[in-house]
Amino acid sequence: MSDPLLTLREYAKLAPWNIRDLAALSGGILDASGVTPINAAAQSRPSDRTIRFYVTRHLMSPPEGRGTAATYNYRHLLQLLSIKLRQMEGATLATITKDITDSPGDVLEKRVAASLGNLPSPERIDFRGTVAPRGRVARAVGHKASDDDPSEAGIAPDGTWYRIRLEDGAELEVRHDHPAVRTAVQRQRLVERVTRLLRESAGEQGT
Repeated sequence: MSDPLLTLREYAKLAPWNIRDLAALSGGILDASGVTPINAAAQSRPSDRTIRFYVTRHLMSPPEGRGTAATYNYRHLLQLLSIKLRQMEGATLATITKDITDSPGDVLEKRVAASLGNLPSPERIDFRGTVAPRGRVARAVGHKASDDDPSEAGIAPDGTWYRIRLEDGAELEVRHDHPAVRTAVQRQRLVERVTRLLRESAGEQGT
């Protein structure tokens, strides 16, 4: 069995990230960990919105840069994973804030590694069911799609459905043999288009 701490440090090599990739990567790690949350608030995976909220509440350090140029490093990943893992244990945001503030980087890293347990290496993270990352993260994990994704190999069992989380409060279910989801690239495009339509619809509702 690999050392969880050493495996976790492999993710540091993928930094820095933009906010979208940080959310996707942390969500993939949490899904792979198999940790079961004890309350509903901890069931949702990180999103752009939750990351910004945590920064505003000082649970996470501010990113480097501003706007679309803002980037996040390994420390941000540890903070985000720590927040979600502590939520899964039932801790309040006030308690989590104190824990993170009082914990040096090495202590936080060891605590996250211990909570995650037998974490797979970056190239083994499965992003099916989440909004997949782009850039360096996508290149690091993209080569496994054709090996591990049944739809890529054309061997998905009959009746298989993809459940794809779009953003807070929205999921998309599509049967595996639908022409729009036959490859990982097609699924990603579908996610982006539907997400854009949802945001446009929400904007219209607010006017």
